[in-house]
Amino acid sequence: MEKNLSKNYKKNYNIVIETRHIIKEYRIPHEKTNTLFGQILGRFKGKTTYENFRALNDVSFSLHKGEMVGLIGKNGSGKTTLLKILGGIIQPSSGSFTIEGTVAPLIGLGVGFHGELSAEENLYLYGAILGMPRKKIKEKLDEIFAFAGVERFRNMKLKHFSSGMVARLAFSTMVQADPDILLLDEIFSVGDKDFIPQCLTKIAEYRQRGKTILFASHDLSAIEQQCERTILLDKGELKMFGPTKDVVQYYKTI
Repeated sequence: MEKNLSKNYKKNYNIVIETRHIIKEYRIPHEKTNTLFGQILGRFKGKTTYENFRALNDVSFSLHKGEMVGLIGKNGSGKTTLLKILGGIIQPSSGSFTIEGTVAPLIGLGVGFHGELSAEENLYLYGAILGMPRKKIKEKLDEIFAFAGVERFRNMKLKHFSSGMVARLAFSTMVQADPDILLLDEIFSVGDKDFIPQCLTKIAEYRQRGKTILFASHDLSAIEQQCERTILLDKGELKMFGPTKDVVQYYKTI
């Protein structure tokens, strides 16, 4: 049963994200066709049977200006799918959502980057995806590379970068875009110990400036330290939304 404790949330913040009964379905080949015999039979008959997989099921919630909200759940629970919808990367199958302000998604390592392009070329590409004018990107290049700590590699092709270096570039570009809403998906999973404190400091600055952050992570300690409220997804359904301590405690029991 869904437990939504956020109804008692009293802060008079403006709602900046609101989802209404979001459903996301994918058509996948029926499991019977995964066998060699099933595939041959399907080709012989000229058809393949499919079944619907519901990645998100009737998800509704609202987030307020200036808060950092956690997003937790097991692998396959729908966290990344939800962030992709809110980030405008994919569309819901049904339902709707409202975003007030600009959004910068940091979802999946390397999304928006091209391995055959140099780091500098990638910054122009990723910055454009985030809505930054080319002139602003050019003005911010030195700051982005300095914050990421990869100034010496700005002309190197991105395919030669480590996952941590790509994560640094992505985060550094995102903060320079200065969005109203940050969507963060496991940003610390590939980061190094030196860069994570920089990320946390920058996130704290964003919160002080009234930015809204939705932070998906398997690191429950980070969620408890950073987020006042947390959303729990389980098999595509919103199981609980409320004070982080209560949600994490409940999550550990399922």
